[in-house]
Amino acid sequence: MPDYPKAIAPVDRVEPVPRRIRAYLAGEPVLDTTRARYVWEWPFYPQYYIPLADVDRSLLIDEQRTERSQRGTARLHGLRAGETSRRSCGRLYGDDAQPGLTDTVRFDWAAMDAWFEEDEEVFVHPRNPYARVDALRSTRTIRVELDGVVLAESVSPVLVFETGLPTRYYLNRTDVNFRHLIASATTTSCPYKGRTSGYWSVCVNDTVHSDLAWSYDFPTRQVLPIAGLIAFYNEKVDLVVDGERLARPATHFS
Repeated sequence: MPDYPKAIAPVDRVEPVPRRIRAYLAGEPVLDTTRARYVWEWPFYPQYYIPLADVDRSLLIDEQRTERSQRGTARLHGLRAGETSRRSCGRLYGDDAQPGLTDTVRFDWAAMDAWFEEDEEVFVHPRNPYARVDALRSTRTIRVELDGVVLAESVSPVLVFETGLPTRYYLNRTDVNFRHLIASATTTSCPYKGRTSGYWSVCVNDTVHSDLAWSYDFPTRQVLPIAGLIAFYNEKVDLVVDGERLARPATHFS
């Protein structure tokens, strides 16, 4: 059993989205709706299904092909905005769709240049309305080790509790031993925390372990306490919290 809450929404759950959703391609607004639906295609987070009436149909390219799924028969569409095109990125559901999804379009997230909930850009995938992310200051003692080498020690971490993920421990840079860290060009994004501003690999005993630590210099407002701090993957290092060595959890995202 993991020591953190699991995702709770069952696959194929459909719920209304109370937020205004917009998406853009090559500067063109592809969709603008306050009537989207959340659909859980897997348990961890939903996708947006957009009413066709709220999509700019002049940008849709009917590819004259269909695709079957457990949500019904979808007609495949591409997108074209100016000189930019995306093939097979939209699925338009018809009369045999799962209840609530008739005449909705499910777009591939990566097909758009940007997605917005209200006026805040959202990265990677829609935010799960049943997920919570809290960044809390703490006085727990934290030690990060790898192969017996201490990488960081702190008595003032910020703990990030995110539904479905193990607790992340963000540490002051002065608590991290940078002699073992090597700056990496890797960047990642998170729907709840924003875009990373730094990644580091770790060199221990002449072995380089890729991309074990990261930082958000400009996180979303919900997790501002982590700004500039550094976290390590629990799954790839050894963590000692208040003197207790934690078991490594299964691999997840940051």
